[in-house]
Amino acid sequence: MLKRLFDLALVLATLPLWLPLVALVALSVRWRLGAPVLFRQPRVGQHGRIFELLKFRSMTGERDDSGRLLPDAERLPPFGRWLRSTSLDELPSFLNVLRGQMSLVGPRPLLVEYLPLYTPRQARRHDVPPGLTGWAQVNGRNAQSWEQRFEHDVWYVEHRSFALDLRILALTVAKVLRREGVCAAGQATMEPFRGSPSR
Repeated sequence: MLKRLFDLALVLATLPLWLPLVALVALSVRWRLGAPVLFRQPRVGQHGRIFELLKFRSMTGERDDSGRLLPDAERLPPFGRWLRSTSLDELPSFLNVLRGQMSLVGPRPLLVEYLPLYTPRQARRHDVPPGLTGWAQVNGRNAQSWEQRFEHDVWYVEHRSFALDLRILALTVAKVLRREGVCAAGQATMEPFRGSPSR
């Protein structure tokens, strides 16, 4: 309950700061990438509940001759890279926090198709609400393996506290300003998770 109240208080208190930024980024996305402005995708929340994650669109919808989407690297223009590196694409997710689908701090919500691929230990990441940022994000973000990310997620579940959340939020600000770990080495985005060898 305290975590939820803190999320609401912080998001609402900073509303005058981030709401004008949302409007400005939305106009920029519409001008640079066209419609739709928002990227909507089903993600897995606490206890495996599915919700619709909201982000600003950062990729084009270009397809090959057979109608299949081109690889991420070919659909991610410089403007989209900038959006991701500054984390401005995440601003609409504040609405997910206000709706109670996410928290400010927690394991990042991942794709529904990953659900059957987790080991029992990795699945513990769903014991808490997903977050805009988390222990994995301040310890390497996407510049680490899936197994490392999941270990960080489970560590957070086992050690979560209000003090830890405050520490993660402070570290997140520093990470965003330095634009560290936005993508995996040699990749435009994170490689899809295909299951752990231990599984």
